[in-house]
Amino acid sequence: MIYNKTVILKDARMCIIRNGTEMDGEGTLNNFILTHEETDNLIQYPDEIKYTVEDEAKLMKAKKESPDMVELLAVVEGKIVGIAGIDPIGRAYKLKHRANLGISIEKAYWGLGIGRALMEGCIECAKKAGYKQVELDVRADNTNAIALYESMGFVEYGRNPLGFNSRITGMEELVYMRLELEEKNDRYFETR
Repeated sequence: MIYNKTVILKDARMCIIRNGTEMDGEGTLNNFILTHEETDNLIQYPDEIKYTVEDEAKLMKAKKESPDMVELLAVVEGKIVGIAGIDPIGRAYKLKHRANLGISIEKAYWGLGIGRALMEGCIECAKKAGYKQVELDVRADNTNAIALYESMGFVEYGRNPLGFNSRITGMEELVYMRLELEEKNDRYFETR
């Protein structure tokens, strides 16, 4: 699935939101490790990341060629500063209407509109892939992320009080959120 869009950030810099390619293996891995070092909100610690540059390159190639997966990169001044993607929850008939969304952005680039641009790209790709629902989970104390997701039409559908085990703060509550992609429920794009 191909995606490419240029957006102007809140600080007036240009950001390209585009598919990752095989050539982005090193850049995506470096970004992935950095973002996981900078915040405790992501699902792995840097010492748990075992991917190689070659693994990342293969993943980027597979997702670019996939009809139901995407990995989008946010590139500012030639540097990969954020990554977001959608993956199927499952490919069995009973699950193939659902996609999972993940996103991470370098801390130095928070608050510039990159998260919204990546989310918009993922939602657009999810619609093209035929998904009916996009899902994500987020730490309950990550209020900035929750506010972004809600502003895009995601709604909470449950919580897991022991959903996230932080090495720093211990057990944390996860909020489960979803966005229905049916036209009648697409509140985010109707208000744009």
